[in-house]
Amino acid sequence: MRRMSSVRALLITDPLVILATMLFGSVSLVVSFFDSDGNRQAAIARAWARALLIIGRVKVRVEGIEKLSPEGSYVFVSNHASYMDTPVILANIRAQFRFLAKKGLFQIPLLGGHLARAGHVPVPRDDPRATVRTMTLAAQTIRDRGISLLIFPEGTRSRTGEMGAFKEGAAYIAIKAGAPLVPIALIGTREVLPFGSGNIRAGVVRMRIGDPIPTTGLTLHDRVRVTEELRSRIAELNVGALP
Repeated sequence: MRRMSSVRALLITDPLVILATMLFGSVSLVVSFFDSDGNRQAAIARAWARALLIIGRVKVRVEGIEKLSPEGSYVFVSNHASYMDTPVILANIRAQFRFLAKKGLFQIPLLGGHLARAGHVPVPRDDPRATVRTMTLAAQTIRDRGISLLIFPEGTRSRTGEMGAFKEGAAYIAIKAGAPLVPIALIGTREVLPFGSGNIRAGVVRMRIGDPIPTTGLTLHDRVRVTEELRSRIAELNVGALP
């Protein structure tokens, strides 16, 4: 019921957001049948994200973007406080990256095929063995295709705004792929789109990108330590209010 209420609120208060999502989603769906590597779909998703920020009158201040190499492959890891987190990152990081998405989304007609063709990775629930296979597949995708991955290690949005515990999946994937982990702190997304609301509010969001954490030479035994370090760095980046 809560999800339905949020959808109704979004339809009432942000019709332009719904229109933009339908438009870009339709274009991306058509393009997906001719886009073997998913790069064009990623470009459309980035354009959609920018449209949402413009419609919502959300300004994003980015710090640390110079730490990223345009040719690099990374595992981006961010705190998760709002549905605006994904559009903010999409609109402001130009790297070719994909998402870990709930497996149930891949079972929806049309949408599931669309996600698969774009290169996103389905995440099973309540099946540890399948989860390990998924993380291994994600690492292989990073190595083979030279792309990056975006993960919210808390697993879900924070209801209180406080950062939750981190799962070890991001560290596992990065170590298996030999890719650096990039800590990202998002400040202000909860204010522009609060938990349970469909009303995007005008405001300022700050995205702080930390120093990449190299994983070369690490083993899966290091994933607990790396996960703790990652959470600590994001917590440090997350300190401080917007001016």
